[in-house]
Amino acid sequence: MRSNLGDRIFRGVLRLAGSAVLLLVLALAAEMFRTAWPAIHTFGARFLVTSVWDPVAEHHGALSFVYGTLVSSLLAMLIAVPLGIGAAVFLAELAPPWLRPPVAFLVELVAAVPSVVYGLWGIFVLAPLMRTWVQPFLGATLGFLPLFQGPPYGVGMLTAGIILAIMVVPFITAVSREVLLAVPNSQREAALALGATRWETTRLAVLRYGRSGLIGAGLLGLGRALGETMAVTMVIGNRPEVAISLFAPGYTMASVIANEFTEATSDLYLSALIEVGLLLFLVTVAVNALARLLVWSVGGAVKVVRE
Repeated sequence: MRSNLGDRIFRGVLRLAGSAVLLLVLALAAEMFRTAWPAIHTFGARFLVTSVWDPVAEHHGALSFVYGTLVSSLLAMLIAVPLGIGAAVFLAELAPPWLRPPVAFLVELVAAVPSVVYGLWGIFVLAPLMRTWVQPFLGATLGFLPLFQGPPYGVGMLTAGIILAIMVVPFITAVSREVLLAVPNSQREAALALGATRWETTRLAVLRYGRSGLIGAGLLGLGRALGETMAVTMVIGNRPEVAISLFAPGYTMASVIANEFTEATSDLYLSALIEVGLLLFLVTVAVNALARLLVWSVGGAVKVVRE
């Protein structure tokens, strides 16, 4: 009887802890919606389709921030996903056993570096390198494309994308490595028994089996990139405009909140910034939830195969 009572108390405490986390997220969303309601009521759908951001005249549109967030994050994914999955394949399938633990530890260590450190490195190292070498080279060779036209500022959308890529590669690598290690050895053994080479085994048996988990790892990296603040704020240029060129400065939803929240002198101005935060919150939660479902699907499939 005492044992059953203790189990019920323990189960109740755990349910309370889990419910508290869910209620905290819902309370956060509700409070943000309540604070953002004046801007939602005033601007409506125009808030998402206009790029004018004039706090003095109280004209607010978040299109340039949404555009900057999406472009910088997608650019980071184009760089980080191949690098992260390639590093995960090396660690899980090809690296010698003695090399795997220290390299995996270094990957996790890089993921723990504060974002402001990446931002400082971006300002003092990456931005001058981009301004002096990379952007002039891209402009001279690919200048016929609108993406690589304009003066080489050093800071801008391309620099922000590279910083984000460097920051999310460790996350993608760590999650992808766990996904590949979760693939049953029977998949590898079956492919090798049929005469497949090592690369064919990795490509056909391992990567195909863990495809949904690898997509989830990429989406987790995307969620990290969407919400990154300090490093992007320090290198993106912070100019609210929609420009096709990757050399041009831009703005993201996170960076505009970090830069202007303390300067919000009117209620409508503050409400507009909170609405930007609400948009970022909803997008990030949706992307991370989808990524978790994809990663869990691989774990569930592995469990079924083992049973």
